[in-house]
Amino acid sequence: MLLIGASMCMSWALSYENIPQDISTGLLSLSDNKIVILLIINLILLFVGIFMDMTPAVLIFTPIFLPIVTKLGLDPVHFGIIMVLNLCIGLCTPPVGSVLFVGVGVAKTTIEKVFKPLLPLFVAMIIALFLVTYIPELSLWLPSLFDL
Repeated sequence: MLLIGASMCMSWALSYENIPQDISTGLLSLSDNKIVILLIINLILLFVGIFMDMTPAVLIFTPIFLPIVTKLGLDPVHFGIIMVLNLCIGLCTPPVGSVLFVGVGVAKTTIEKVFKPLLPLFVAMIIALFLVTYIPELSLWLPSLFDL
């Protein structure tokens, strides 16, 4: 709860100082190409996911990136799936990957013994991330079934 409270305070402070708008302007000035902007956002979220827990990262970075992707015409549900998928990959990745450390603790082994066999799975997760990012139909077909 302390992490969530602190991240909410940080999110409010960022919004109060108009930092999301500044970042939005900066990213959109780099390129107006949807593919490039999504690639940059993916790289940022993958990096953040490696070092930060998922809940605070979602609370801090959603107000920053959501205005950017809505300007590009991306569905907010699709962006939410992209964001969560990025941060979930980070949960499994060292140096802070909490899921990896829990698995190592349960198996009573070391990170070195577990990480090398997981490399093909990390490649598969990255491929899945890019498929979901650039083919929105993969992640939006189920929500579209409930569209009234």
